[in-house]
Parts: sequence; C-alpha cells; structure tokens
Amino acid sequence: MKEEMVVGSAVPAAAGRWGAAPPQALLERMKDYGQEGAFSLWDELSPEDRELLVRDIESIDLSRIDRIIRRSLGSQGIPLPAVEPVPESSVSKVEERSPEDKERWWKKGLKAISEGKLAVVLLAGGQGTRLGSSDPKGCFNIGLPSGKSLFQLQAERILCVQKLAAQSSESPSNIVPIHWYIMTSPFTDAVTRKFFESRKYFGLEADQVTFFQQGTLPCISGDGRFIMETPYRVAKAPDGNGGVYAALKSKKLMEDMAARGVKYVDCYGVDNALVRVADPTFLGYFIEKGVSSAAKVVRKAYPQENVGVFVQRGRGGPLSVVEYSEMDAAMTTEINQSTGRLRYCWSNVCLHMFTLDFLNQVANSLEKDSVYHLAEKKIPSIHGYTMGLKLEQFIFDAFTYSPSTALFEVLREEEFAPVKNANGATYDTPDSAKLMLLRLHSRWVVAAGGFLTHSVPLYMTGVEVSPLCSYSGENLEAICRGRTFHAPSEISF
Repeated sequence: MKEEMVVGSAVPAAAGRWGAAPPQALLERMKDYGQEGAFSLWDELSPEDRELLVRDIESIDLSRIDRIIRRSLGSQGIPLPAVEPVPESSVSKVEERSPEDKERWWKKGLKAISEGKLAVVLLAGGQGTRLGSSDPKGCFNIGLPSGKSLFQLQAERILCVQKLAAQSSESPSNIVPIHWYIMTSPFTDAVTRKFFESRKYFGLEADQVTFFQQGTLPCISGDGRFIMETPYRVAKAPDGNGGVYAALKSKKLMEDMAARGVKYVDCYGVDNALVRVADPTFLGYFIEKGVSSAAKVVRKAYPQENVGVFVQRGRGGPLSVVEYSEMDAAMTTEINQSTGRLRYCWSNVCLHMFTLDFLNQVANSLEKDSVYHLAEKKIPSIHGYTMGLKLEQFIFDAFTYSPSTALFEVLREEEFAPVKNANGATYDTPDSAKLMLLRLHSRWVVAAGGFLTHSVPLYMTGVEVSPLCSYSGENLEAICRGRTFHAPSEISF
C-alpha cells in the first residue's frame, strides 16, 4: 500500500543543482497555466528527484496541453446536433450486392494494391490485461490448432493479399509490399518490436513495417490540474486510439506514406481474430464510391448489445459514432417500420478506410479543435488511487470531419471475432473467436469440395486454413477437393 505523503512533514532535502527553489522560468510558465501545484513537494525532494521532476515537466508541451484541457472541459454540456439514423443510401448492405459487384470491387482493390496505393495502419497500443496477460494484445494466441498469435494471422493475411495482387497484375512475379504502420503505446512498444524481430516479421520484409508510439497526456482533476503520480512525476495516460492522428502527424508518417505513393489507408484494431487486413473488396468499393472515409459495419445483434453505432448528426449532417453508454433505452430499441430493423443498427467495429488527403485534414482539424473525451478513472497518485480524468480521442472522431462517409456492411461470422475478455466470460473471448474462425474456415473447405471428420461435435471444433493458402476462401479447390481433414487441425501448404 502506498503511504500518503503529508506535505511539509519531511526533513528539507539538500539543495542540489537547482538550489532551494524550482527553476524560475519553469515555475513562472507553470503559474501561467495554473499548474504550479506540481512543485508543491519540491522542498522534500532529493536532488535526484528534483532533477526527475524538472525533466518530466520539461517533456510536456504545456501550451498544447493547456489548450486541450481548456477546450475539453469547456465543451462539456454543449448540446450536439440531434441524432438521426444513418440514411439507407449511405450503407452498402450484404443482400444488395451482386456477384458482379463483388468481383468488380475485388479486382479494383487488387489493382490499387499492386500499384502500391494502399497502406495499413494497425492500432495495437492495448495490453491484454482483461485477457489475463500483460503482453500486447497482438501477441495473444487464441488457441488455434496452429498456435498463431493475432499479429501472425494479420501479417500472413497481408502476405496473401500482396501475392493475390501481384498475380492479378501485368507482372505476377513482382510483389509490391503493403506498408504496415503499427501504433504501439509506451506500455507495448518494446515488447511488440521484440516479438516481431524474434519471429522474423512473420515472413514480411523488416523494412515494410514501421512502429510508432501513440502519445500520452497528463491525467487531470475535475478543475483541470495535473495529478501527481509521485512527488516527481505527473500522472499520464495514453491519448486513446484516436491518438493515431496526432501520432501520424507528429512522426511525419503521412509524408512517409505520400513518398511511397500511398493514396488510401486501411485502419483497424488489433483484437479482431477475423479482420480482413487490406481487404481488396472493401478498397475497391471505397475507390468506386469516391468518398473520403468509409467503415465496415455489422448489424447489431440485439438492442442491448454494448457497441457504438453510426448515426447522422443533424439532418444532412456528417455521420458519427454514438457510444452505447450515450444511448437511452428508447434509442436502442426503436424499430424502423419500413425495414423492420433497429433504427440504429449499424455497429462500429473499428475497420476503417480513409484517403490519405482526408487523413491529413483530420489530423490538422483535430489538433486545431483540441477537444478530447473525458473519461473518469481511478488514477494512481501520491494519495493512493484518486478519481480523476483521462483525456482521450477515439478513432471514429474522424468521421465528424468527413464530407462523405460510406458504410459497408459485413457479416459478423465472416469478419468480426473480437478478443476482449478472458475465457470464462460470456462473450468476446479467445474461445469464442477461435470457434468463429474454425467454423468459417470449415465452411470454406466444404465449399471447396473437402470433407471433415471430427471426434467432438462439429459445432465445437473445425479446421483452420492458413492465411498463406487463402485470404477469404478463394483458391482452395486444389488443396481440398475430394480430401478429408480431421478437425481440429490446420490446413497449410
């Protein structure tokens, strides 16, 4: 248990490099922003700790943080435009797609990929804390026959798409690498890099992967003052998955994308075992629509499902996402009389596509507006855990700025198997994600003319198809036709 510090009770420390008082210029700047309280325990600090405190405060961009705090606290309680359901015309629904549509989008997407126009951004800042692991979520092995981690499944899907794109192009032997930008956090960065290095980047070229860290922001009290985690360090927390925009901007990675000839950016969250990374069909649809942003959506399973949904902000306004916690009971259960569906049924599953031009615009607009979501959390402080505010942006904050957003419905059982809770929980567990993948792949094998044997009931098992063999069920006849596979097992070359 942390001992509570009692201000003024300790023996004054030796003066050290800074003398009896904090550096004057720094103290004045902190006073300008109302944050001089960070120096309140200065007299009791050792010379080493004083040095740490000064360095910690110097590492904070005070004018930027002050703007973020003022605008975020100031935006509380300002009414947003009324919420309307997403117009039907903004959504491409599964049942309305013809085989010709899918074929055309697939080819258009592969062509753009073979021309190096797509980059992929992975949001991988989270730890697997709820999964009972302190490792980055992407390192997690959900228990598939192959034992592959989420990172490996995603890397191999990229390898597969690169190969498909090359095969569909004029020069099938020339594989154009898809550049993979992986956003980590201070907690996951070193482990993630080591995980990739020790596994030789899962067959990708080392230079087609760029790691970058999301930022952190001070945790604050209700009146906007910094919370001190220790007498010589301000409490900080990652700035949310929407921190990707500020991080891409500050690390000049959008310039890097432009230099590589990238026009489109696929952006997704790490904890989905069925994610179709760099999906050619989605990319082809996106290019054909000519919009600046798009999102894959799944139909809400039931009214109380704890997911954010897409809405329209004001009639004719931009699309945006409303979190489940912000929806009242009436809104979650309302039925659209003409379709028989929930009025608010298009769930956000963190599978997004942006033009690079729009990504640049969003990064600039979010920075200019500086309005962050405030999350009330327990913050570690010199007084033990205290309630305070974390400042966060979300990936979907971009949509508010988009002049045109298209939604693309996908089937949950084909593309959305979240891995959020430890086995034993009622939903979104490694076991539930594993079963979804095995069932999907078993359907692929049977459709390709294969047979399955199994010693446990088939609804509890299945086969796993290596992403190196097939991206979404294509090209399996040669491997499967007339052959029998015993579940559970992995089918690879």
